Amino acid sequence: MNLILFDDTTLRKQLLPLTFTRPVAALRCGILTLAEKWQYLLPAADISYLTEEYLQQKFKLVTASDNILANGAICPSAALTKKIEQLQPGECLVQNGTILAFRGSGHVVDLYRSGSFTPVQELEWPEPVTIIAHPWNIFGNNGEQLRSDFSIITKGRSSAGINDVHTRTYNEEDIFVEEGAKIRAAILNAEDGPIYIGKGAQVHEGAIIKGPFALCEHSNVNQGGKMRGDTTVGPYCKVGGEVNNSVILGYSNKGHEGFLGNSVLGEWCNLGADTNNSNLKNNYANVKLWSYKKGGFVDTGLQFCGLIMGDHSKCGINTMFNTGTVVGVSANIFGDGFPRNFIPSFAWGGANGFTTYKFSAAMETAGLVLERRKLSLSEADLAIMQHIFDQTAQYRVWESKK
Repeated sequence: MNLILFDDTTLRKQLLPLTFTRPVAALRCGILTLAEKWQYLLPAADISYLTEEYLQQKFKLVTASDNILANGAICPSAALTKKIEQLQPGECLVQNGTILAFRGSGHVVDLYRSGSFTPVQELEWPEPVTIIAHPWNIFGNNGEQLRSDFSIITKGRSSAGINDVHTRTYNEEDIFVEEGAKIRAAILNAEDGPIYIGKGAQVHEGAIIKGPFALCEHSNVNQGGKMRGDTTVGPYCKVGGEVNNSVILGYSNKGHEGFLGNSVLGEWCNLGADTNNSNLKNNYANVKLWSYKKGGFVDTGLQFCGLIMGDHSKCGINTMFNTGTVVGVSANIFGDGFPRNFIPSFAWGGANGFTTYKFSAAMETAGLVLERRKLSLSEADLAIMQHIFDQTAQYRVWESKK
């Protein structure tokens, strides 16, 4: 099967700033990214992405004479996957007007990309579907997806187990430890949901973890870290302090004391020591969040909603984020007081005002950050960041005030 995970244009805009740097299907919810969920359910499928043109050099599109295209925002289930496998050429699976999947030739792929695709035959899917339509859906669905992914990943496998005599566990049958992981003098409580510890990950002395929780490969929970439920720490991260119902996509650090709750961090982010975010308004009203699609704030319908931060953004020590703050890509935030609750990409400053983070300086920092992980910025990465810098200039309104 040639499976192409496509970006629904509307959903992609709603998921900014997280989708500035990746297709929708590369987002993480639960233990796995959405694309990885498809790969687990369809192990024989060749998977590629249909996304914005400026992302395609890094996230490849591969077409064949016969293709199945699935909505990249879906968290797939076994039942839905089985139905999609059975689609015939020309058939399109929909739910309430949203395209879930369709099957067609390479020409049909071109038609969808150009915006002129029309389904030949629509089939209505009657069962519930989990769709990541807004950034808050990532942490909102994370507990459910952690349980689902845990079941898929661990099926028929045995945990490497915990051999540290100073570690205390509760409901250890729902704790899965991959080979090479290290746990020392910690408390792991899986009574309310499973705990997954990835390959080469480390849980350090004094850490307390409450499930459902995932620590992906080569990530660390630092000494004394307090990890509350419905939380995912993606690969190659360091976390400490208190984290609740949040998703860190990967390669990011929140290594010190401070609270992160009901939040999503992209990749290559860093939160300075004692950074805190509010996730509840003092008047208990619904949280409003900046929407790139609307060009303004939208009601999330949630009482609890914290910080949404795009890739490569960073903040200094003692930063305080207000309830429902959105930070774009490659912003650098510092200083006392609460900064505004929408911080554009490539912003430099804090509560006392912002200037533009010069592109060359931002990329120099990004390169140094990647070098610490023995990686480097590719030409494709630089082109993506340049595109984002140019396309988000309209939000850096202080430029027009000079």
